[in-house]
Amino acid sequence: MTAPIQEVLGLLDLEKIEENIFRGNSPKDRVQRVFGGQVLGQALVAAGRTVEKRLCHSLHAYFLRAGDPKVPILYEVDRSRDGSSFTSRRVVAIQHGRPIFTLEASFQRDEPGYEHAFEMPAAPDPETLASDAELRAAVADRLSPELRDWALRPRPIETRPVEPRPYLAPDKRPPHEMAWIRACGPVPDDASLQQCLLAFASDMSLIGTGLLPHGIGWFDDLVQLASLDHAMWFHRPFRVNEWMLYVQDSPSATGARSLNRGLIFTRDGALAASVIQEGLMRPRRGT
Repeated sequence: MTAPIQEVLGLLDLEKIEENIFRGNSPKDRVQRVFGGQVLGQALVAAGRTVEKRLCHSLHAYFLRAGDPKVPILYEVDRSRDGSSFTSRRVVAIQHGRPIFTLEASFQRDEPGYEHAFEMPAAPDPETLASDAELRAAVADRLSPELRDWALRPRPIETRPVEPRPYLAPDKRPPHEMAWIRACGPVPDDASLQQCLLAFASDMSLIGTGLLPHGIGWFDDLVQLASLDHAMWFHRPFRVNEWMLYVQDSPSATGARSLNRGLIFTRDGALAASVIQEGLMRPRRGT
């Protein structure tokens, strides 16, 4: 059986169809829609395949339609600009003849400059915390067969929440949370691929931060959730197979939308990346 992180690496290894056109696939166990982080990571791979000797420093994306996991996704790259310092790319992900996702990404050559950054907040070491897999397994026997399969499924990214929230009886909390994350297995030492994997991981839990003040959990059928957009800035080198602290908050929810932010630190305290996402958080009728 292929390890989950190896499956993700395979998903990110896009097939080149034509100049500036790439094809990606989805896991066979996805039955409803494609995970947003997968499309985000694949689109960044497609953009990066057209850039040499420069790394992405920022990306801005919109999720337009739910992706169909049963058919491949085509990624068309527009080489918007190749400048002396910065390179810009636009990517459109297409299924069934329609765009499902767009990405604008900017790449920069390495150059020195002034530096400052927020300090990493205090957090217990990840070795002292229970993994999210252990927390899910503890409640699996009280779930429906479908949810039980989801809860027990191995993940490509290991997560260890600093203050775990009960899965079956979620309490109301301020919209702040922290978790240690890392890839579950070895990852090639390639800076561009590391960025694509962190983009993939950044979409896994961020929208849930907006649920915290409302006492709604992942297993509740009270709300419709979906990523609407995703912006990310890469600041400093990192390795996703080493522990990183994902600090998340949600400043506002209104109009059936939740704004969620994240800072991702390396274990030694360096701010590696920043994330902002707006997500659909629509109460279901009758709730």
